[in-house]
Amino acid sequence: MTLPASDTTVTYPAGAVEAVSRVLHVEMRDDGRRVVLLDTTAFHPVDSAWPDQGPDRGVLVAGTRTWPVTDCVVGATDGTTLHLGAGSPVRKGTDGWAFVVVHVIEGSRSEPDGGPAEGDEVVVRVDATHRVAVSAGHTGCHLASLALNRALSGRWKKDVAPDALGAPNFDALAIDTTVIGEFGSVDRYRLGKSLRRKGFVVEDLDTDAIAAEVDATLAEWTATGASISIEADGPGLTDRRRWVCGLPGERAEIPCGGTHLTSLAGIDVAVRLELDDADGTPVLQMDTRVAVPGPS
Repeated sequence: MTLPASDTTVTYPAGAVEAVSRVLHVEMRDDGRRVVLLDTTAFHPVDSAWPDQGPDRGVLVAGTRTWPVTDCVVGATDGTTLHLGAGSPVRKGTDGWAFVVVHVIEGSRSEPDGGPAEGDEVVVRVDATHRVAVSAGHTGCHLASLALNRALSGRWKKDVAPDALGAPNFDALAIDTTVIGEFGSVDRYRLGKSLRRKGFVVEDLDTDAIAAEVDATLAEWTATGASISIEADGPGLTDRRRWVCGLPGERAEIPCGGTHLTSLAGIDVAVRLELDDADGTPVLQMDTRVAVPGPS
């Protein structure tokens, strides 16, 4: 029952959907889940600290045996106890802790062959179709946020921190929630008193006009077919990673731990904006849709 002393090596930032790995730890949880830790994985886990992108889908394979991965989360261990998701008592990167990708599979204590054993070699296989769909949604989310920042740049009365392209970073200052799904994302921005105090003018927002301006910028960017890459400081789960895209005359670089397309070639990105103030605080919602080229 040895728990790892170092972070899981992750290959999904480079686009991998398969990896050969060694099982380091298998554990039955009190809630009935069987969890598996590997030395290397291609699975993207959901991070409870910012769960914008969900987990990959796929299986673990050893010989003729296959186990569907029903969930995949970030875990933390001090070498004694394994903590899952929001149950971790420390932040990622805390000294003396290892941060791991936890693969949850079906199985129970009554099933002696309910999962792989420690020391086994397994093949990790990710659902590539789902990965592409969610990666498209994440790429579109970044592009749309940058285009929205640009469209709203004239509504600031005070200087605020800039985004990756130098526009006032409305996205970072107003974001409430982000949900990334297949071929799209939904971002909700709170336009409350704190944002007004920072200098943002909320009054007279024309969502149709702003969306049209965002779409025009997105069309200009995607027409370039610019390449996309993930730059990483190392192979470990907690090593810093950055989304990098060479936009026209500019290089966008955004800290990001998710998965992405490899270029803008052939994709179309469009947004819809809506205002909602049902709870008394105006909320701007941006729905982003991404279309990608089909198989030739």
